[in-house]
Amino acid sequence: MKKKIFPPVEKGTISVVMVREALQGAVELGLSASELLQGANLPSNLLDDNSARVSVDEYACFWRNMALQLDDEFFAMDPRRMRSGSFNFLCRTAMMQPTVGEGVELGLEFLNLIFEHKKGRLVRQDSVAEIVLVDEPVASARAFSYFTYWLLIHGLACWLASRRIPIIAAELRCEPPDYTDDYRVMFTESLHFNKKSTRILFAADCLDLPIKRTDEELRRFLRLAPANILVRYRDPNSLTGRIRRLFTDIAPEKWPDLNQLAHQLHMSSSTLRRRLQEEGQSFQMIKDNLRKEWAVEWLAQEQVSFEDIAEHLGFSDVSSFYKAFRKWTGTQPGHYRGLILKGQH
Repeated sequence: MKKKIFPPVEKGTISVVMVREALQGAVELGLSASELLQGANLPSNLLDDNSARVSVDEYACFWRNMALQLDDEFFAMDPRRMRSGSFNFLCRTAMMQPTVGEGVELGLEFLNLIFEHKKGRLVRQDSVAEIVLVDEPVASARAFSYFTYWLLIHGLACWLASRRIPIIAAELRCEPPDYTDDYRVMFTESLHFNKKSTRILFAADCLDLPIKRTDEELRRFLRLAPANILVRYRDPNSLTGRIRRLFTDIAPEKWPDLNQLAHQLHMSSSTLRRRLQEEGQSFQMIKDNLRKEWAVEWLAQEQVSFEDIAEHLGFSDVSSFYKAFRKWTGTQPGHYRGLILKGQH
């Protein structure tokens, strides 16, 4: 079968594939896809073009319209509906807890009561936390349903913590779908399919943060949802995207320094710094993110030693790699590898 070709992720947009995935449950119930699209002010023939993309605001409007039409905020992906207003109630009760961890625990308990097939639990092991999903047989699992669940609970956790909580890695029991680019931007570059369990991993320290949210902040959050929790997109045509592509093809020890890179890009060092700052990035952040993504990939391979990883990432010794990984993820590489390999067996 010929592999489907999709356009690159663009800043502030979502692929029509995500729209099609969201519609699947409604269509199986006999609803008209074209009418649901028109109800959200989207063209009825939108699904005909795989290259089409919609803005985050358009997708959010479509999301809200679908939830109202179905009276289900989970798009008919579970035998039990997540009735309209459920996410509102979830946020309202979670924010009353003293810490983010307790808020997430309560949120998972609430969703466990709602859903028949998806049961989530929070597991904390030293410096790493994970949200594990136990669900229906893998043959009927859909990547979109997993990501929608995580979008709800991770979006809630970030709001409760008053900051974005980086996801170190995501593992799914199901087969990889044809399209994963938007998922990688929404969650993490480190996506792994056909795994023993379905879970996301993140630094556990955020769970201890106190919740300090007001009713007015909740109203604002819900008024803007789900657009405000959908995505912080990287623009592949941005300066950050250009530098990432450049560095991906070069061994880290041969990466140019900032002055050399500025010269290569035909701009001054100050201009390079300013333009990256405008994109919410820095030269060091780009290097750190790439190294972290590669480290996470190699740590999932038991045969790759810590010494090899340190060398491949351009560190002078293993202790420097340990220190950097701890800074990036909040945990030690050995502890992270143990969790990952445990989930694979």
